[in-house]
Amino acid sequence: MTGAEGFPSLKDAGNVLRPYTAFKLSLRLPPLVEADQAVREMKALLEDNAPYQARVTFESNGGATGWNAPTTAPWFEKALNDASQAHFGAPCGYIGQGGTIPLMNMLSKGFPTSQMMVCGVLGPRSNAHGPNEFLHVPYAKKLTAAVAQVIAQLP
Repeated sequence: MTGAEGFPSLKDAGNVLRPYTAFKLSLRLPPLVEADQAVREMKALLEDNAPYQARVTFESNGGATGWNAPTTAPWFEKALNDASQAHFGAPCGYIGQGGTIPLMNMLSKGFPTSQMMVCGVLGPRSNAHGPNEFLHVPYAKKLTAAVAQVIAQLP
């Protein structure tokens, strides 16, 4: 839930029925779930069986299907590990994390045999996409050098 409307302030709240309540929802989908299907199923789930004769309506602002990384090619895995060892002193780390990256899905469909490297420089309290977002410059320099080294290893 990323937003709500129709609630009184705490000082004005009571145990009475409100004329309406609205929520804005954000749903993270697994990478193999099609967004259009998920939107249809969410609409049915929320509207078809509302409790206590409530009237529930669902409107979608659209959705984006996630991305599922292809199998890592041996040359690419070696290039990633070599670059990570050279610039960070450890093998490459992988993380599967929520978040839809529609661009990656589009690129994978257009270039199905390509290897994709998605990386970032987020750290504790970096506050991505929010107020006072910041970038750790020393880490970003290392990452840039590692990416350049991987690109130099393209077959």
